[in-house]
Amino acid sequence: MKIINYNLIIVAVLCILGCSKKENINQPQKENMEKIQVSDYGVTAKGDSIKKYTLTNKNGMKVEVINFGGIITSLTAPDKDGHYEDVVLGFTKPEDYFNGNPYYFGALIGRFGNRIANAKFILEGKTYDIDKNDGPNSLHGGKEGFHTKFWNIEPVKGAKFPTIKLTYTSADGEEGYPGKLSTTVFYTLTEDNALEISYEATTDKATFVNLTQHSYFNLSGNFTKTITDHELQINADKFLPVSETLIPTGEQKPVKGSPFDFTVSKPIGKDINVTNDDQLKKGKGYDHNWILNGNGMRSIAKVYHPESGRVMEVLTDEPGVQFYSGNFLDGKFDTKTGGKNEFRTGFCLETQHFPDSPNQPSFPSTELKPGQKYQTKTIYKFSVKK
Repeated sequence: MKIINYNLIIVAVLCILGCSKKENINQPQKENMEKIQVSDYGVTAKGDSIKKYTLTNKNGMKVEVINFGGIITSLTAPDKDGHYEDVVLGFTKPEDYFNGNPYYFGALIGRFGNRIANAKFILEGKTYDIDKNDGPNSLHGGKEGFHTKFWNIEPVKGAKFPTIKLTYTSADGEEGYPGKLSTTVFYTLTEDNALEISYEATTDKATFVNLTQHSYFNLSGNFTKTITDHELQINADKFLPVSETLIPTGEQKPVKGSPFDFTVSKPIGKDINVTNDDQLKKGKGYDHNWILNGNGMRSIAKVYHPESGRVMEVLTDEPGVQFYSGNFLDGKFDTKTGGKNEFRTGFCLETQHFPDSPNQPSFPSTELKPGQKYQTKTIYKFSVKK
């Protein structure tokens, strides 16, 4: 007579059920890892091997990022007919990213996004001279800012959506900034066609930090066309007027009644050539910080391209955004769709703290101290309006 051990059977069944459940739990994570492809991209003059990381969501949207400068080299979005096209400007040759990237195409910007007057600031009673790379001022962290650095990139296991983690440690004194700054950035591509960018940083000495992303967008998908037909709305009642060298004067000026009023959506080109506006002359168009309404994570801007039907919404927890209308694009490089990168063929919406805030106490502080953690998040979400 056979003796059946029911206890062993129960244990075995539970094990099978548990293992199956575990496999089901891990399946989405496995699928997300499979949606991240790694390929060779190029080699820098210093001999760094550059890789390209391609994130793809279930809809077929793709974001391509390289580990040089954390640069977004391509981002696709659907038009009203469902066609996905690249909507970010970039170079056709890898070496053009490696050799200075004069427009900061697609790059992570640090330590300090935007301008600092006279390339200096005072912190805890000490004067720091930082790299002077924009006339008398420092721009986007200096000539050798984060946009020129080799970033370590690794796919994030267990993430809900395809996610890559980028890390870079900036040495104490790099480009003149104090403190060893450890920086982490996450790029996440969600299933609702949104690119989420999360920034973190810590320091071992008091310093200033203002990180941002410098992608240029053209929602037409044709980089020879200007962006003046794009309709823009910015949730901001004030902006920062600038000096001749594009440093904020300190005034916070209402947008109402001026070409800077985007509280109601309008074509970018509607007022951009107003000849009697001193601020437009100084920026050669729009190149200013808008003081965003509200606090915390919220929708701060929307861009609509009527011909393609593409819509881009920007959400952030930052207090400001730099709207730049591509006024310094000069046709020196080929575009990915043929032709040259001419004047105003791309726009930027760089979420940020205010320019020159280390020298302007009335602005929100960008100081980071040991023991504190810098954290901010921005989302670029794409949809269609038919």
